[in-house]
Amino acid sequence: MHGMAIIVPMAHQQRSQGRLSPSGDTEDIEKNTEEIARLLAPRLAHFAGVARTEHVTRAAQEMQVPQSTLSRAMVRLEQDLGVDLFARHGRTVSLTPAGRTFLSSVERALAEIERAAEEVRADADPATGKVAFGFLHTMGAETVPGLIHAFRADHPRVRFSLVQNYGEAMLERLRAGELDLCLTSPVPDAPDLVARRLDEQKLRLVVPADHRLATRRRVRLAEAAEEVFVTLEPGYGLRRITDALCREAGFKPRVAFEGEETETLRGLVAAGLGVALLPPPPVPRPGVAELTVTAPRAVREIGVAWLEGHPDTPPVAAFKQFLLSRRGRLLP
Repeated sequence: MHGMAIIVPMAHQQRSQGRLSPSGDTEDIEKNTEEIARLLAPRLAHFAGVARTEHVTRAAQEMQVPQSTLSRAMVRLEQDLGVDLFARHGRTVSLTPAGRTFLSSVERALAEIERAAEEVRADADPATGKVAFGFLHTMGAETVPGLIHAFRADHPRVRFSLVQNYGEAMLERLRAGELDLCLTSPVPDAPDLVARRLDEQKLRLVVPADHRLATRRRVRLAEAAEEVFVTLEPGYGLRRITDALCREAGFKPRVAFEGEETETLRGLVAAGLGVALLPPPPVPRPGVAELTVTAPRAVREIGVAWLEGHPDTPPVAAFKQFLLSRRGRLLP
């Protein structure tokens, strides 16, 4: 014989004394809403199970919880809400109109939780998980595609979420948990980040093809002291490096144009609008000459950064180790 679930109905007046009732104050309402959500969350799956079977004993058996525990949970749920969710009919129960309304939202919430759980488990899967990877715009044409191609030789099904941005914006997304790793320059030095230097990239003085220096192969940066420069906007790592190199060469650059992308700057140089310090292009650009800078030493360091103390999923750990193994040979 089936055990009988005994759920003692309570008068609405009794429930109202113990339930969380919003006051007129907005802050109090928000606090009460959060408190209600915290109290209800553990009981939602139990409620859905009872609602589906319309039988507490059967639901307890299916969910492998004591019947008494399930009965008390449903009583407490009704107390917290201040409404009757079930009508009792001897051994069985049925949903009240309020119960049906509540069940509809509970099922959506549980489905969303299940979807989220499946997503995070999938992202952490060693073979098919996901890496959120950020990198500088200048590394998008050759460097990053080559790295991912080489990594996937041993990890063919690992997925990537790729973000191109300038350094500071990527570090903000790293801190916000939106990125697992990022390639950036300069290599950051911050207590909440771990950074490792991987390689360095030579910078060239880029001048128009008909410029007075265009026939030269090498040049001291001080020889461009009177030139007009086109640069990236303040906040970009390459802009800080440009300013520092010019300062080391004994001058402050006169900036005519500021942009967000190095190939746009090359186009401005080709149009005769200034000179620029830039990393090598993916393919040669007509209309410009690219000169080796002999003094000061014009390079930028490239490094990988991640959040201190942030646990890695297996695919992130594997890709991090792969990047660290490429030290000194990161760039094409």
